[in-house]
Amino acid sequence: MATIQVSNVTFAYDGSYDNVFENISFQLDTGWKLGFTGRNGRGKTTFLNLLLGKYKYEGQIKADVSFEYFPYVVQHPEYLTMDVIEEIYPDAVQWQINREFQLLQLSEDVLYRPFHTLSNGEQTKVLLAALFLKENSFLLIDEPTNHLDINARAQVSEYLHNKQGYILVSHDRSFLDSCVDHILSINKTNIEIQKGNFSDWWLNKERQDQYERNENERLKKDIKRLAEASKRTSNWSDEVEKTKNGVRNSGSKVDKGYIGHKSAKMMKRSKSLEQRQFEALEERTGLLKNVETADKLKIAQVPYHKQQLVALDHISIQYDEQAVCSDISFTIEKGDRISLTGANGSGKSSLIKLILGEDIPYDGQLYIGSQLNISYVSQDTSDLQGNLTDYAKAHDIDESLFKAILRKLDFSRVQFEKDMASYSGGQKKKVLIAKSLSEQVHLHIWDEPLNFIDVISRMQIEELLLEYEPTILFVEHDREFCNRIATKAVQL
Repeated sequence: MATIQVSNVTFAYDGSYDNVFENISFQLDTGWKLGFTGRNGRGKTTFLNLLLGKYKYEGQIKADVSFEYFPYVVQHPEYLTMDVIEEIYPDAVQWQINREFQLLQLSEDVLYRPFHTLSNGEQTKVLLAALFLKENSFLLIDEPTNHLDINARAQVSEYLHNKQGYILVSHDRSFLDSCVDHILSINKTNIEIQKGNFSDWWLNKERQDQYERNENERLKKDIKRLAEASKRTSNWSDEVEKTKNGVRNSGSKVDKGYIGHKSAKMMKRSKSLEQRQFEALEERTGLLKNVETADKLKIAQVPYHKQQLVALDHISIQYDEQAVCSDISFTIEKGDRISLTGANGSGKSSLIKLILGEDIPYDGQLYIGSQLNISYVSQDTSDLQGNLTDYAKAHDIDESLFKAILRKLDFSRVQFEKDMASYSGGQKKKVLIAKSLSEQVHLHIWDEPLNFIDVISRMQIEELLLEYEPTILFVEHDREFCNRIATKAVQL
């Protein structure tokens, strides 16, 4: 297999005074199924763009292969799907397309429908099929699971499991585990590669982090003990030295040679202790550089005066005489954490809009508690722009709490000064979640909140929801998250 050699690469965006990468070096095998992980804003998509030659950088990237990036930009979504595939790969052969469609569990009739009429899941599968038609390229697959429901994720995961020669950016732990054999991780101070799936990498990371914490505590104690011993020995040496010009009680003169030798010996021991202390300090500076901070989050949710907040009784929704969902009944009570599940297009977002009070045509009975305050996290982050201070004022939330939550979600203080429009997809989602956690509300409704959000932040959010037990209705396709968080599941 060919290799990709990255040597001493340094990169910063124009006008930025902080480097995204600094002197990074590693080697990749083009036969690997490589999972690419790291906290939001660390530069995963940037690195893929460096491979694609989109930016100038210092250092060298040598590769004996061409690169293809997913997702493709579809120039003409109104075209038939077959024509969209041919635009991406003009040499596509029908039997090859049919083979990839079969592996992705796509029906052949999709080829003869306008691309824009396909569901998000179908569009993703079509573009992946087009990607893997290019068999002699190394594939850069950036967040393919966003907006895929759980069943579609399982199908795409199985598809990728049987392929090779790609870098896959994803924050879905179950998804990564099932389809990668190496992990490329962007840490706080370096980039490293390990063999195995995500769970293997995470277990190794936890062990290494715990070892470094233990070593750090041991060295702290050693440094303190050595400093005290060095000080005592130095004091003794000074006291002995003072006796050189003295007279013994017997009246005889002191042995200056002996005392000088004893003083020098103590001083030498003191210097030795100082050197050991310095070495311990040096060793300690090499620790904890890649230990991720994941402080506990807090939530501002307030209790509601009734047990029941929302009730849906035989609700049906239709647009232009076409049913979206029908005969849906469930209640939201204090402390419920409800996972709203179902295939794309089954009506999840429509039900959420109905509960939020939007003008949605429906049949059945809907009860919304009086003076019920709801916080909503949307799938869409495209309207985020401007600075965080103005954003907090516009939404009447505590700016200090809002920014404190973002700091715990790995925002640097430099990010606070930037325009939100320049944030990564994951950072924008964190802004919406931090806003929601800062609001004084009775119910949280989150629609696919984890899209683009890194694994460590997902774990922080999980721990928050388990500790504070807020009332929440959410749509999320991360199987691990749903299994840990949901107290109820509503299947559409």
